[in-house]
Amino acid sequence: MGDDSEWMKLPIDQKCEHKVWKARLNGYEEALKLFQRIGDEKSPEWGKYLGLIKKFVTDSNAVAQLKGLEAALVFIENAHVAGKTTGEVVSGVVSKVFNQPKARAKELGTDICLMYIEIEKAEIVQDELIKGLDNKNPKIVVACIETLRKALSEFGSKIITLKPVVKVLPKLFESREKAVRDEAKLLAVEIYKWIRDALRTPLQNINSVQLKELEEEWVKLPAGAPKQSRFLRSQQDLKAKFEQQQAAGGDEGDGDDDDDGEADTHVDPYELLEAVEILSKIPKDFYEKIEAKKWQERKEALEAIETLSKNPKLESGDYGDLVRALKKVVGKDANVMLVTLAAKCLAGLAAGLRKKFGTYAGHVVPTILEKFKEKKPQVVQALQEAIDAVFLTTTLQNISEDVLAVMDNKNPSIKQQASLFLARSFRHCTPATLPKSVLKPLCAAFLKQVNDSAPEVRDAAFEALGTAMKVVGEKAVNPFLADLDKLKLDKIKECADKVELVGGKKGGGGGGEKKEKPAAKAPPVEEPPPKAAAGPPKKAPPAKAAVPPKKGKPASAPSAKAKKATDAKEMVETELPLEVCEEKSAAVLPASCMQLLDSANWKERLASMEEFQRAVEQMDRSQMPCQALVRMLAKKPGWKETNFQVMQMKLHIVGLIAQKGSFSKTSALVVLDGLVDKIGDIKCGSNAKEALTAIGEACSLPWTAEQVVSLAFAQKNPKNQAETLNWLANAMKEFGFAGINVKAFINNVKTALGATNPAVRTAAITLLGVMYLYMGAPLRMFFEDEKPALLSQIDAEFEKMQGQSPPAPMRGMTKKGAEEEGEDADEEEVDGGAGDIMDLLPRTDISDKITSDMVAKIGDKNWKIRKEGLDEVAAVISEAKFIQSNIGELPMALKGRLTDSNKLLVQQTLSILQQIATAMGPSLKQHVRNLGFPIITVLGDSKPNIRTTAMTTLNAWVEQTGLKEWLEGEDLSEELKRENPFLRQEVLGWLAERLPTMRSVPADLMLCIPNLYACLEDRNGDVRKKAQDALPTFMMHLGYDKMNKATSKLKPASKDQVVAMLEKARAVMPAKPAAPAKAAPSKPAQSAPAAKPASAPAKSQPAVDDYGVGEPKTDTKKTKSAGPAAKKGVVGKKAPVKPTPKDDEDKSGPIFILVPNSKEQRMKEEKALKILKWNFITPRDEYVEQLKTQMASCLAKWLQDELFHYDFQRHVKAVNAMIEHMEAESEAVIGCLDLILKWFTLRFFDTNTSVLMKAMEFLKLLFTMLSRENYHLSEYEASSFIPYLILKVGESKDVVRKDVRAILTMLCNVYSACKMFPFLMEGTKSKNAKQRSECLEELGCLIENYGMNVCQPTPAKALKDIAVHIGDRDTTVRNAALNTVVAAYNVCGDQVFKLIGNLSEKDMSMLEERIKRSAKKTPVVSAKQERAPREHPANPNATFLRKPAQEEVPNKLKIMYRTYRIQARSQNAHSEHTAPSIPKEFQLDLDMIENDHTRVSEFPDLVQHKLDELLEPVTIPEPKIRSVSPHFDDLHNSTASTINFVISQVASGDINTSIQALAQIDEVLRQEDKAEAMSGHIDQFLIATFMQLRLIYNTHMADDRLDKKDIFKLYSCIIGNMLSLFSMESLAREASMGVLKDLMHGLITLMLDSRVEDIEDGQQLIRSVNLLVVRVLEKSDQTNILSALLVLLQDSLITTAGSPMFSELVMKCLWRMIRFLPETINSINLDRILLDVHNFMKVFPKEKLKQLKSDVPHRTLKTLLHTLCKLTGAKILDHLSMIENRNESELEAHLRRVVKHSGNLSGFKSDQNTEKGALRSDDKVIKAKVSDILSEIFKKIGSKENTKEGLTELYEYKQKYSDADLEPFLKNTSQFFQSYVERGLRMIESEREGKSRIQPSTVIPQHSTESYTPSHSSMSVNSNGEDLKPAVYYERLKILRQRHGLENAKQQQQQQDDERPPFSSLSKPPLASSTDMLHSKLSQLKESRESHFQQDSRSHSPGRASSPAANLDDLKKRLERIKSNRQ
Repeated sequence: MGDDSEWMKLPIDQKCEHKVWKARLNGYEEALKLFQRIGDEKSPEWGKYLGLIKKFVTDSNAVAQLKGLEAALVFIENAHVAGKTTGEVVSGVVSKVFNQPKARAKELGTDICLMYIEIEKAEIVQDELIKGLDNKNPKIVVACIETLRKALSEFGSKIITLKPVVKVLPKLFESREKAVRDEAKLLAVEIYKWIRDALRTPLQNINSVQLKELEEEWVKLPAGAPKQSRFLRSQQDLKAKFEQQQAAGGDEGDGDDDDDGEADTHVDPYELLEAVEILSKIPKDFYEKIEAKKWQERKEALEAIETLSKNPKLESGDYGDLVRALKKVVGKDANVMLVTLAAKCLAGLAAGLRKKFGTYAGHVVPTILEKFKEKKPQVVQALQEAIDAVFLTTTLQNISEDVLAVMDNKNPSIKQQASLFLARSFRHCTPATLPKSVLKPLCAAFLKQVNDSAPEVRDAAFEALGTAMKVVGEKAVNPFLADLDKLKLDKIKECADKVELVGGKKGGGGGGEKKEKPAAKAPPVEEPPPKAAAGPPKKAPPAKAAVPPKKGKPASAPSAKAKKATDAKEMVETELPLEVCEEKSAAVLPASCMQLLDSANWKERLASMEEFQRAVEQMDRSQMPCQALVRMLAKKPGWKETNFQVMQMKLHIVGLIAQKGSFSKTSALVVLDGLVDKIGDIKCGSNAKEALTAIGEACSLPWTAEQVVSLAFAQKNPKNQAETLNWLANAMKEFGFAGINVKAFINNVKTALGATNPAVRTAAITLLGVMYLYMGAPLRMFFEDEKPALLSQIDAEFEKMQGQSPPAPMRGMTKKGAEEEGEDADEEEVDGGAGDIMDLLPRTDISDKITSDMVAKIGDKNWKIRKEGLDEVAAVISEAKFIQSNIGELPMALKGRLTDSNKLLVQQTLSILQQIATAMGPSLKQHVRNLGFPIITVLGDSKPNIRTTAMTTLNAWVEQTGLKEWLEGEDLSEELKRENPFLRQEVLGWLAERLPTMRSVPADLMLCIPNLYACLEDRNGDVRKKAQDALPTFMMHLGYDKMNKATSKLKPASKDQVVAMLEKARAVMPAKPAAPAKAAPSKPAQSAPAAKPASAPAKSQPAVDDYGVGEPKTDTKKTKSAGPAAKKGVVGKKAPVKPTPKDDEDKSGPIFILVPNSKEQRMKEEKALKILKWNFITPRDEYVEQLKTQMASCLAKWLQDELFHYDFQRHVKAVNAMIEHMEAESEAVIGCLDLILKWFTLRFFDTNTSVLMKAMEFLKLLFTMLSRENYHLSEYEASSFIPYLILKVGESKDVVRKDVRAILTMLCNVYSACKMFPFLMEGTKSKNAKQRSECLEELGCLIENYGMNVCQPTPAKALKDIAVHIGDRDTTVRNAALNTVVAAYNVCGDQVFKLIGNLSEKDMSMLEERIKRSAKKTPVVSAKQERAPREHPANPNATFLRKPAQEEVPNKLKIMYRTYRIQARSQNAHSEHTAPSIPKEFQLDLDMIENDHTRVSEFPDLVQHKLDELLEPVTIPEPKIRSVSPHFDDLHNSTASTINFVISQVASGDINTSIQALAQIDEVLRQEDKAEAMSGHIDQFLIATFMQLRLIYNTHMADDRLDKKDIFKLYSCIIGNMLSLFSMESLAREASMGVLKDLMHGLITLMLDSRVEDIEDGQQLIRSVNLLVVRVLEKSDQTNILSALLVLLQDSLITTAGSPMFSELVMKCLWRMIRFLPETINSINLDRILLDVHNFMKVFPKEKLKQLKSDVPHRTLKTLLHTLCKLTGAKILDHLSMIENRNESELEAHLRRVVKHSGNLSGFKSDQNTEKGALRSDDKVIKAKVSDILSEIFKKIGSKENTKEGLTELYEYKQKYSDADLEPFLKNTSQFFQSYVERGLRMIESEREGKSRIQPSTVIPQHSTESYTPSHSSMSVNSNGEDLKPAVYYERLKILRQRHGLENAKQQQQQQDDERPPFSSLSKPPLASSTDMLHSKLSQLKESRESHFQQDSRSHSPGRASSPAANLDDLKKRLERIKSNRQ
C-alpha cells in the first residue's frame, strides 16, 4: 500500500506515465473525467497531454489500454490541439490496438480513427490505415480494411480519397487470408456504391471468380446514390440539413441533393488508375525499324508500340518523336494495315495521355483527315477512333482550322468523314465549347456541303448541322442557315431530333423547358459566359433559351455581318410590281398628289411633294406601305429630278418614311442609289445624308453602310465618294461600331486613299480616324503597304484620336428591344467590329517555306549554323507579316533552341516566338502546349536579361491566346513543380498580375495549389514573397474553402503557417473583375464603348454607378433563372461593378469617424514600440495590415474596403469620395490625419499614374484645408509622411514632380520650415539625380524665404553638405546646389564662403561665377528665376507667406487669371487701363519684369522706342487672344479639371470658344443634380465672366469687323448663365466680395453702355441685365455684396472721370439692400460692413462728402448707418472690433450720436452716461481677449521661422494698446529672450519711421475666405479706364530701385506723397478686389525680399530734383541701365 500512496499523490499527467500499470490505469480514469470536465476546447490544460496520447493507446497493459483508449477518444473529440497527434496516435492504434483480441479495444481504435477524420485529418488517417494493409498480421489488415470501409460508408467519397484505396484493392483480393479477402470484398461493394462503374476498370484483372461474386453483389445494390451520414466539423451546415431531412422523412430537398450527388458521384475511372511509364520501354531499335523498307519490320515496331499504348493511363513525358513517327506512317505508308496499326497506336496514346496529348493534336489531325481518302472500312474505322480520341485531348477551336482546310477537298470521302468527325465531336461539346466564332465558319462550310453532288457528303453535313443545332440551340444556328430552303432546314431539324448527346444531355434546341433545369442548376457555368468580352467561349444561347424569340428576329446583329444574309423575318419583303405599288399608294395618298407626281411643271411637283409629306406625317406605322411609297418617289423623273426644291422634299420624305414606317431592305434598295447620287450635291446633300441615317436606323447601319459605300465607289463622282465617307464617319459615331463589317470597307477605303481628288483622300483618312477609335492599332495593319507619305497622314490622324474614347451611340437602339440588343451584342462581340479584326487580315501559309533543311539547320551541332537557321526563320516570318497557324515542323525545332546552351540563341528564339505571336494572331492558341510552355521553362534561366525577354515573349503570346489556354491541363503546375527559384518567382509574379483580370478560370488551376503552397515555404525569400502576393489572386477564383481544404495534405507545421497566410490573403482578396464592355482585345481602353449601341443598359460608363440601369436588363433576359440573374445584378452584365441598393444606403453617412484621442493613443503606442514604427524602404505586408487595423475604427467600412482593394480603380474611387467629404468632415479628417497620410505613403509606391495624380489632388486640398484650420503637423505625422513624399519629388513624370513641389510648399504652412529642412537634406542623399536636384532647389527656397535660421542643425553644417553637390556628376544637381548656395549668399553675403568651408578650385570658381551672374541680374535669387517656369503654379505665394494663406480665389483660378492677364498684356489687347496705352516695356509691371528674366530675348530693344511715347497713347493692335489652354490644369480626368478647363475658356478672346464654354456650363447649372459640381468654382467662373465682359466692352464692341449679332449672342449666354447661377442660393453665396465687386462693376458698365442700345434687341438685353443685378443682390452672401457695393461706390466717387450715372446705379443697389436689411440683418457680418463704412469715411470724411455735386452718397451712407442702428440698437457699438484706432474713427462718433438720439443708450447708464464710459466698457471687452492674443503672439516669436511676424504683430499691438502690460508674458522667459524682443521692437520702430509707405503698416485682420492685403493693383489698373498719373510709375520705379540697392530721396518721397491723388493705395484703405489680390500677394513677396536691402538703402540718400520732369529723366536713365544689364 505504501507504494500506492506514493503514486496516488502525483498529478494526473505523471500518473499516466508511471511505470506501475495501476497508477497508469488510475491516471487514465482521472484524465478521462478531467477531459469530460474541460469546457473550453482551447484550454491550456489540453497541451499537457499532447505528448501522452500515443502512450494512452499503446499501453502494454490490456486493462489500462482500454481505459486509455476511452480517454484518448474524449481528448480527440474535445481538444483543439488534438489534430497534432493524428499521425502517431493512428499509427499506434494500427500497430497496438487492431491486433488486440478484445473486440472493445478494436471498436475504440476504429472510433478514434473516425474521430480524427471528423476533426479534418482524413488524409493522415487514410495514409496510416493504408500502411497498415502491408502489415504481416492479418488481424491488423482486416481491422484496417474494416475501418476504411466504415469511414467511406459514413463520410462518403468526397472526404475519403478513393484512388489510393482502389489501387491496393487488387492486392488485397490476392491475399492468402480468407478474412482479408472477404473484408476486401465488402470494401469493394462499399466503394461501388459511391463510384459505380468507375471501379470496374481497376478491378478487371482480379480473379474471375471473385469478380463474378462482386458482380452479383453489385447488382443487389440499390440504384440511388448513397448519402454522407457523418460530417466533418467544418460541415456543420450540411449536418443540420441532413438531420432536418431525416426528421422530415428524408424526402425533402431530395431533388437538389440528387443533383449534387450526381455531380459528385461521377468519378472518372481514369483518375483511379496508376499512370504507366512507357517511353523507356519503347524498343531501342524502334526508330530504325519504323523507317525500314520491309513492311514486316515496320509492323513489328508498331505492334510493340500498340501493346504499350494499350495501357489505359500513361505517364506524361516527351512523346514528340514517337508521335512524329506514327504520323509519318499514317500519312505516307502505302501499306494500309500499317496505317491502321499506327492509327490505333495514336488512339491509344491519346486515350492514355488525355489532355497531355493536346500538344501533339495539331500535328496529327491534318494528317488523319487527309488519310480519310482511304476507302477500306477497317482503315477508316481506325482513323475515326484515332481522331475521336485526339479530339478529346484538345478543343474544337484548336483544330477547327485544320478541319476547315479539308472541307473544300475534292475527295468526297474526306469531306464526308470530316463532317462526320465534327458531328461526333459536337456531341461532346457544350454551348460554351462551341462558341459562335467556331461555329460560324464551320456552318458556312456545311452549307456548301448540303448542296454537294455526293449524297453521303450531304447526309454527313446534315448530321453535323443537326448535332450543332441540338447542342447550342436553334436560335444560335439559325442566323447561319438563312439561305437554306425549308426542305433542307427540316432535314437538319430531323437530324437534331435524332441526336443523343454524350451523357444523355439535352441540347439547347430542345426548347425552354428542357433547358431550364440545367441552366438554373449551374449558374456559375451557364451564366457568366454570355458576358465574356474577349474570350471566345460563349454560352449565350442556352442561357437564353427560355426567352421566346421576339418578333421572329433571332439575330439581326450577327447576320448584319454576313453580306448577303437577310436580317430577320420582319425585314424581309418581296419586291412588289409597280401596279401593286401604285394601288397601295393611291389608297393612302391624296389623288391630286398621285397625279402631279410626274407633272412637267416643277411647281406642281413641289405641291405634290408637300401633300405627299403631309400624308406621310399623318400616316400610322402599321398602315404605311413603305415600299410602295418609295417606288412612287422613284417614278419618273425619280432621282433625276432637276428642281432642287422638289429634290430636297423628296429626300426628306424618304427619311420620314424610313423613320416612321416598317422600312425593309427591299425598300432601301429602291432609294439608296438615288440618295448616294445626291449625297455630294451642295443643296440636297444634307437631306440625302439625313435620309441615309434614317435608313441606317431602320435597316441597321452595317448593312446600309456596306450598300452605300459600294454604290458610291461604283460611280466616278469624287464629291459623292468624299461625302459618302464623311457621312459614314459621322454615322459610326452616332450608331457605334457594333456589327460593322470592316472587310467590306477596307478595299473601298484603300481606293479612296489612292484617289486623285484630295477631298476623297481627306474623307477616307477621317473615316479611318473614326474607325481607329473603335478598333485601335490593328487597323493600321491593313495599310502597311501604302506609300510612306500617305501612311504618315494616316498616322497623324490616328495620333489625333489617341487617348480619345468613342462617343456613346445615340442611334440604332430604338428599333430593337433592349433585350435582343444585349443578346446580339453578346453574340456579335466575337465576330463583329474590332473583335474580329485579326481574322480579317490576309494571312500567308509559310509551311512550305519551313523546309526540312531549315529545321535541320536549327538542330545542328554547330551554333553558328543553328543561328543561321534561326535567322532564316525570322526572315520568312517578317516577310510574310501575317501567317497561318500551320508552321510545319518549326515548333519542335524552336522548342529545342529554348534550352540551347548558347544564351544568344535562346534570346533569338524568344524574339522569333514574339514575332510568331504577332504574325499568327489568335490562332496561336494551338501552339500553346508545344511552344508556349517551353517559354515558361526559360523563365528559370539564371540570367536576368533572358528571363526578361522570356517574360516579354510570354506576355506577347498571352495577349493573342488569352490566359485560359495556359491554365488548362497540368502543364502549368508541372512548371511550378520545378524547384527553380527564378522560374517560381517569375511565374508566380506573372500569375499574380494576370489572374485578377480574369473573370473565370479552368478548374485545372486547382492543380497548381500544392505547388503554390510549396512556394510559400520555399528557401528563397523572393519566391515566398511572390507566392504570398499570388495567394489572393488564386483565392479570388478558387475560393477560400477550396484552398483551405487543400492544406490538409500539408505537414502540420506547414499547414498552420499556410492557413495563417490564407487568412491574410482572404482579407485582401480582390473582387472578380466586371466584364468590360465589348471591345477589341488590342485596344480595350478606347474601344470599350463599342458595344454600347448594342447594349444600352450595360454602358461601360460611370453612369451605371449612379443609375441602376443594369438590373432590369438581366431580369428581362433571364426569366428562367431569376435567382442567379438577380444575384448577378450588374456584375452579371458586367458594367463597372455596381453596388447593390443596400450598399448605396451604407455609403450615405459620414466616411471619416471622429474617435476622441485615438491619434494620441497611436502616437503613444508607436513611441512605446507596441506597434511597428512607420519606417520602411518598401512597404511590407505587416505595415499594410497594421494600417488597415488602425483605420477600421476611423473610416466607414465601405471606404476601407475600397482603400485596401486590389484594384487601383477602387483607390481612385475612394480618394474621390474622400475629396467630397473632406471639407464637411474636416474635424474627423484631422482626427485620423496620421492614418490618411500613411495610406497615401503606400500609394507613393504604386506605379499607376492615375492613382498618383488623384493622391496629389487630394493632398493639395488637404493641406489647403489644414492651413485654413491653422493646424500644425505633429512630428509623428510628419515623420511618417514627408520622407515618402520627398521620394516622389524625384519622379520621372513632370506633372507628378510639380505636384509634389506644390505640396512641399504648402507643408510649410502647417509644419515648421526648420523641421522640413532635415528631411530635404536627407533627400539630397538619394541615388536619384532628379530627387537630389529638386530637394536642393527646395532647400534654396526655404533659405530664400526663411533666412539662414532655417538651416539645420547649423547653417555651416547644412551649407557644407549642400556645397558637396556642386561637384555632382549630374548637371541639374550641380545647378541646383549652386542656386541654393547663391540663395544663402543673397541672405548673408560673403559670410557664405566661411560657412561652406573648403571647396575644390573648380567648384569654387563655378560658385563665384554664379554669384557674379546673379548679382548682374537683380538681387532676386537666381534659383527663383531658374525654377520659375517649372514651379508649380497652384499656389504661387505659399512659399513666401509663412501665415496660412487664406485665399479668396482658388489657386487654379489664379494661374488662369494671371496667365490671362499676362497674355492680354503681352498683346496689348483690352488691357484694363484703356485710355493711354503705354508699351509694356515701360509699364514697370513688377510681376512682368520678374517673369521676363528667363526670356530676355523676348524683351524688345529699347533703342527702337522713342522715350516720349511714355505718356502718349498708342493704337491698340487687333487682338489675337488664345483661349486659356488646358495645360494649367493639373488634375486629370476629374470633374474639377473639366470644369476648370471649361471656365478658363469662358474668358477666351474667341467669341465662339467662349459661347461653347458658356453653353457647357449652362447645361451643368440647369440640372439641379449636376449643379453641385460647380461648387468651389464660383469665384473662378465669375472672374472669367467679368473678364469676358471687360473684353467685350473694351475690344469686341470697338471692333467693327465683328458681327454685332455674335456679340449679342455672347452677352445673352453670359447673362443667361449668371441668371441660372444666381437662382441657386447655395452656389450664389460662394461668390466672394472682391469678385462680386468686379462683377457688379461689369454689369453696371454694361447697363450704361450706349453702344448696346444700338444693337438689335439691345433694350431687351439691358432689361435682362437689370433682372440679373436684382438676382445678384438677393441671392449673394449679403455681407459680401453689401461690402462690394460700398467699395464700388467709394471707387466710383474717387474716379472723377467716371460716369455720374455709375455711382447713381451703385447707390440704387445699396438702397435696395438697405430696404431688405430687416430680413437679412441676422446673416450679415456687421463687423465687416462697419469696417468698410469706416474705410469709406476715411477716404470721404463728412466735409468731403458734402462737397460732392450730389448729396445722394451722403444720404445713402447715413440711411445705411441709421437702419443698422435702428435694427441692432446699442449692440452695434460691439461690432467695431475690426477698426484699429476707434478713437480716431469718424464712424464711431456718428454711431454713438445716432444711438444716443434714438434713446438707446440706457444699457450704458450704469457706467456714467458718457462716451468715455462707453469707451471704457468696450476696452474691458477687449482686455478680456488680451491674454489670448498676446499668448498667440509670443508663441510665434518663440518659433524660429515665425519670429519676425510675431515681433511685427507685437509692435502693432503695442501701438494700438499703448497701455498693454507685457510683464506677465516676459517674466518667465530668459534674459536673452527679453532683450531679443526689445531689440526686435526697436528695429521695427526705426524701420517703420524711415521706410517709404509702400505698404500700410497696419495689418487688417483676416476673416472668412477674403484676404485683405495691401494692394498695388489700384496703381496700375484703373477699372474705369482713367488716365494713370506719373505717381504710379514713381511707385513702381522705387520698388525696382530698391531691388538694385539704390536709395530713393526723402524729398522725392515727400513730393510723391504730396502729388499722389487721394485714391492711390497709399491713402486709400486697402480693399482687396479679386484683381488686386493677385498683385497683393506679389507685393508681399517683394516686400520680404527687399527687407534686407533697406538697412543699406537708408544709410545714404543723395538728393534728387523734385520736379516731375526731372524724375522722368531719371526714370529714362534707369531704364537704360536695366537694358544694358540685360544685354
